[in-house]
Amino acid sequence: MHLPESMGELSVDYICGDCVHESHLSHEIKQRSKIGLCSYCDTEEPVISIDELADRISAAFEEHYVRTPEYSDGSRHEEWYREGQPVIEAIMEAAEVSEEIAQKVQIILENAFADRDSAEMGQETEFAEESFYKAKKASDRALQEEWSQFEASLKTEARFFSRSAADHLAKVFGHIDLLKTFNGKPVVVNAGPGQEIADLYRARVFVSDPPLEEALCRPDLRLGPPPAKYAAAGRMNARGISVFYGATEAKVAIAEVRPPVGSRVAVARFDIIRPISLLDLSALPSIHQPGSIFDPEYGRRLGRAFFLRSLTRRLVKPVMPGDEEFEYLSTQAIADFLGNENDPLLDGIIFPSVQASSGINVVLFHKAAVVETIELPKGAKLTAYLETLSDEETEPDYLVTERVPTPKHTGEPDKWLNPFQNASVDRAGYKQYEATLRVDLDSVAVHHIDSAQFGGPPPFPVSRRRHQLPAFGADDTADF
Repeated sequence: MHLPESMGELSVDYICGDCVHESHLSHEIKQRSKIGLCSYCDTEEPVISIDELADRISAAFEEHYVRTPEYSDGSRHEEWYREGQPVIEAIMEAAEVSEEIAQKVQIILENAFADRDSAEMGQETEFAEESFYKAKKASDRALQEEWSQFEASLKTEARFFSRSAADHLAKVFGHIDLLKTFNGKPVVVNAGPGQEIADLYRARVFVSDPPLEEALCRPDLRLGPPPAKYAAAGRMNARGISVFYGATEAKVAIAEVRPPVGSRVAVARFDIIRPISLLDLSALPSIHQPGSIFDPEYGRRLGRAFFLRSLTRRLVKPVMPGDEEFEYLSTQAIADFLGNENDPLLDGIIFPSVQASSGINVVLFHKAAVVETIELPKGAKLTAYLETLSDEETEPDYLVTERVPTPKHTGEPDKWLNPFQNASVDRAGYKQYEATLRVDLDSVAVHHIDSAQFGGPPPFPVSRRRHQLPAFGADDTADF
């Protein structure tokens, strides 16, 4: 509210920034151009009137404090105490001013809010001398309502989110890299060489030999993200948008693919070879939003932090089979926004596994879901072997052989062929972005699933050997 310009003797008091210790308000006073004599320390400094200070405190209390009930509502029979703290103490604490200043502010505000009807009925009004105040809980009602409209719009109006939806997501995620948790942990973390998350595991289920053989020969192509035409819709991607779903542990990657009993699961570790930025959903419930109640934008930021604390639960909630088409729409739109429109752009999301209680999953968005192609010489022939004969019985024994031609001696250094290293488009005609991942060929292993709890023998490592053969003809190409 705006107070009357004159409130008698009190209205001529002025206060300097050194007598107000709340940092935001103190700084604001010190930036004023009006120089005057402070009524409380007798120095010539930039000042504001005590009326203006009261106006600022009134506005801050309206948004961030609530006056507590004067009497018990009678619903509880135990001894009742009024919640909060006396109004003068609340003003002293909020603005960090002396008791003398707080008392004068309280008198100004009590007079401003007093009315005859309340006085005649004995009703307490705002900032009355005997009133008590306590801090309000942050409210995210506006963002909750916008979020509900956002989800409804995607399900009933348009599969591609509108400008209003993008504006809503910008309110939620814009500059999210500046946020931290109560213990100082960043919400957006760096991953890649030298970071805590430096590699990811990815798994794929196989129920027949030929696809498994292809995957063991070319794990960069067959265990990495699928080509666009084979990319099924997922929690963080629409159909046809290829992304990389991985986990920080092999066992979590296996749990996420939910392999049936009797199947085999090929698992590989992919090293992250360049720095990337990931939104850590597990950090959102602990977001801390410092600030000043005298900053007009602080209430909005508090509401946003309050909303983000509940967002993880929304984004990773289990979805029943058959409901994915509708229930994944909002998370798909968020992933697309974060990777293509947000400020700053992000490369992926870290989120808790719904299949493994303590597991951590990572999805890399389309632009970051690029696996470096294995370098093979022209004419290389790859063959995968899945078993060996021992004592007239076959046993699992995984081996990949690379038959490569003997390099021709031309007097020039030998050049290995990487058919994609200079390509601007991939084989399906989509833009090829900078590689983010490199498969560790020594990490490839095959797990046999013998029970619903993923039990079975220890994983079988996949050996890889290279043999040189006489040079092939110029038209020979790699098998895969």
